[in-house]
Amino acid sequence: MKIGNQIKFIVVNKQANSLHELIADGEYRANTLGRNAWESLIGSQASLQSNCNREGFNFGCTSKVFAKARIGIFGNNEDDCNSCNSRIGFGSGSANPCGNLNTNGLLIGWHNIKAMGYILVQ
Repeated sequence: MKIGNQIKFIVVNKQANSLHELIADGEYRANTLGRNAWESLIGSQASLQSNCNREGFNFGCTSKVFAKARIGIFGNNEDDCNSCNSRIGFGSGSANPCGNLNTNGLLIGWHNIKAMGYILVQ
């Protein structure tokens, strides 16, 4: 991700014939990088709630249609993944298609950090 002049990368190891194969069918595919790796893409301004922490390809929280991402991680203030208010990812279904979005301003502050996304496939 590129935010301002800073470009940061993480490696997601996932076996597939192509990126298209991983995301085209819309099925959730987990990965296990962890929240620290995802937050490192944003830096010290990252805002991800402490619960849920579901990450991977094609994830969407169950009760909010706009809370989804092609590749990313989700956070929630409740102890579930039903109504996620925060995410770091690529290909979101919201006004911020790439970066960090946290819409729960009452608890930890509203954040909308937009980024330029780079996905390199090997």
